[in-house]
Amino acid sequence: MFVKVCGLSTPESIQEAVDAGADAVGFVLTASPRVVSPAQVTELLSNVPDGVAAVGVFRHEPATDAVAIARAAGLQWIQLHGDRTPEDVKTAHDAGMKLIRAVTMDAAPDTFANWGEELLLVDAPVPGSGESWDYGSMRTKGLEGRDWILAGGLDAANVAEAARAAGAWGVDVSSGVEQSRGVKDLAKIRAFVTAAKA
Repeated sequence: MFVKVCGLSTPESIQEAVDAGADAVGFVLTASPRVVSPAQVTELLSNVPDGVAAVGVFRHEPATDAVAIARAAGLQWIQLHGDRTPEDVKTAHDAGMKLIRAVTMDAAPDTFANWGEELLLVDAPVPGSGESWDYGSMRTKGLEGRDWILAGGLDAANVAEAARAAGAWGVDVSSGVEQSRGVKDLAKIRAFVTAAKA
């Protein structure tokens, strides 16, 4: 199971995620309680070893702006939320970036198509809310055989069952490993990664 821990902002939280076996770590570079600056990300990247993807997360920024900010931060992966087009995928790839394209589970059917992104992330109807949803409904989206990531409302207690129900290749967590909004809990990070990898 591919595991991404998102919204990290301290060397300690990154270290805990990496030590627990996370495959990717996410840095929020858009308006959020979890936001970090490109300069902060550059410093934090020294804690991310080779083989672990470091991802810059964006919401409504144009793809060209996201690429520029990610490049300034020293990132090679971007995650784009919001209304996107196949042109956004091309913009990322033309810039040498790898892309996680994020959609909500109730998005229009055509947005679940493969637009050439490295990974598709399917989030809750209200991203960042921490609310769980009907993960089994993903079985109807035509994603069998694709590498895609389940997100939204996941924590150590439900991640294994949610991933099985959805048929997900990977999982992503942020609020589910926090002690308060925007503040990560190291024990919860380890417990989540361990449960997802079990």
